[in-house]
Amino acid sequence: MSDISRRAFLQRGAMAAAAFTVAPSSILGKSHGYTAPSDKLNIACVGIGGMGNANLKAVEGTENIVALCDVDWKYSKQVFDRLKSAKKYWDFRKMYDEMGKDIDAVIVATADHTHAIVAADAMTLGKHVYVQKPLTHSAYESRLLTKLAAKHKVATQMGNQGSSAEGVDLICEWIWNGEIGEITKVECATDRPIWPQGLNTPDKADKAPSTLNWDLFTGPAAMRPFNHIYHPWNWRGWWPYGTGALGDMACHIMHPAFKALKLGYPTKAEGSSTLLLNDCAPQAQHVKLTFPARENMPKVALPEVVVHWYDGGMMPDRPQGFPQGKQLMGEGGGLVIFHGTKDTLICGCYGANPWLLSGRVPNVPKVCRRVEKAMNGGHEMDWVRACKESAANRVLTKSDFSEAGPFNEMVVMGVLAVRLQALNKELHWDGPNMKFTNIGADETIKTVIKDGFTIKDGHPSFDKTWTDPVNAQEFAAELINHKYRAGWSLPAMP
Repeated sequence: MSDISRRAFLQRGAMAAAAFTVAPSSILGKSHGYTAPSDKLNIACVGIGGMGNANLKAVEGTENIVALCDVDWKYSKQVFDRLKSAKKYWDFRKMYDEMGKDIDAVIVATADHTHAIVAADAMTLGKHVYVQKPLTHSAYESRLLTKLAAKHKVATQMGNQGSSAEGVDLICEWIWNGEIGEITKVECATDRPIWPQGLNTPDKADKAPSTLNWDLFTGPAAMRPFNHIYHPWNWRGWWPYGTGALGDMACHIMHPAFKALKLGYPTKAEGSSTLLLNDCAPQAQHVKLTFPARENMPKVALPEVVVHWYDGGMMPDRPQGFPQGKQLMGEGGGLVIFHGTKDTLICGCYGANPWLLSGRVPNVPKVCRRVEKAMNGGHEMDWVRACKESAANRVLTKSDFSEAGPFNEMVVMGVLAVRLQALNKELHWDGPNMKFTNIGADETIKTVIKDGFTIKDGHPSFDKTWTDPVNAQEFAAELINHKYRAGWSLPAMP
C-alpha cells in the first residue's frame, strides 16, 4: 500500500476513533467475527520474539490477543505457536489496514528505530499503546509520541517496568520529604553492554534467511545489506537500529532521578567514549547532562543538578564512607548515587533497594500510588487498567508518555552527546525548540568508519578510515530528527 493511501486510511480511522475512548470488543465483534466479552481488550503486538513475548505473557491471561506481527517468523515461532488464534502479519501497516477496527490496544516491542512509527500510527487510529524502552530512537520522535498521546487521549506506558516498582516510589518520597537535602549531583551506571559494541561495519553481506523480511526490519532507516551481526538482538549496539547500552538501560536506571528531581530538558550535554565509530556504539561511554534549577518543593529545594552516566565498565568513584568490601554496582546491573547536602542515597537498577549511606531508615508518608507485582506483569496490567478507563477519569500509568516522552528525550540526549563529541565542546541545548545553540554554521564533523587495527612485526597500529567532513549543524539535525527512507513517514507534529 502506498504511503499516501495509508495516511488517508489513518485519517479516516482517527475520525471514527474520536467518537469513543475504547471501542468495546463486543460491539466490534458483532461485525468482525469476534465474541469477546466487553470487559476484555483486543490487543495486537508488533515485535513478539523478544520483550514482546514477555509483555504478552503478562496480559494474555485476561485479555484477547487478536493479532501478532513480526519481521522474523523463526524468532517468533514460539509465540505464533502459543497464540494460534491471533492473526499473523509481517507488516504492521497491513495489520492496521485489515484489523484496525478490531484492535483496541497495541504493544510495540520492535527494534528501537521503529518504535515511533508503529506507535504513532496506532495512536493516530485511536489505539492505546504500550511501547518498549527506549521509547524512541530520537528526540523528535519522543516529542511526537508525547503530543500524539495527549491529542488522542489514549492510555500509554513505556516498558520501563521498574517505574512501577516500589523502589522508585520510596526514592521519590524520601527526596521530597527532604531526607537527603538538596541534590546537585547524581551518578548513574550500568554493567552493560552485554553484547558486542565498538565493531567495524561488516565488509560483506550475508544472505538473509527466508524467515526474515530484512526490508521490513530496516523500515524507515537507510537500507544496508543484511549481516548476521545485526540480527537478532545485536541490533542494539548499531546506531541505525539501536541506542547502545545507554538506550537499553538508562530508561531503567535514570528514571528515579528524572522523576524524583522533577527534571525536564537539560541545558548542557557533554559526552566521551572509547573509540567512536560511525555505525556502531562504543564499548564504553560517559555522559554529563546539566539541568537548570526547578521550582522548589515544600520540603526541599531543587537547584541546578548535574547527572552523570557511565557504561561499559566505567564507574563513578566510591562515595566517602561506602562500606569496604561491598560491590559498588547495585542490584540488576545498575547503580544510582544521589549526592545530597544531608545524606547520600544509593539504589540499584529500577530503583531497587534504596538505602542511605548514613544508615538511617527514613519513615516518611507514602504519597505515591503503588502497583502490585510491578516486575511480574503488574506494569503491563496497570496499562490495561488505564486503557479501560475513560480519558476524563483515567489514573495515569507510572510511565505514561506525558512523563516517559520527556524522560526519553533525556536518554537520547546522552546518545547525541556521545555522537557529537568530536566537536570538543560542552553542547548547549534548547529543549523547547530541539536544537543546539552553540554549533557554528561553518563547523564540520567526521567519524571513524573502520579502526584499521593491525599488528605489524609485533607492534599494534591503527590505520583509521574516516568519513568525509560534513556540516555539523546538519549532522546534529539528522540525529535529532531522522530523515526516513522513502515510503515511510510519521504523522505531523500536533
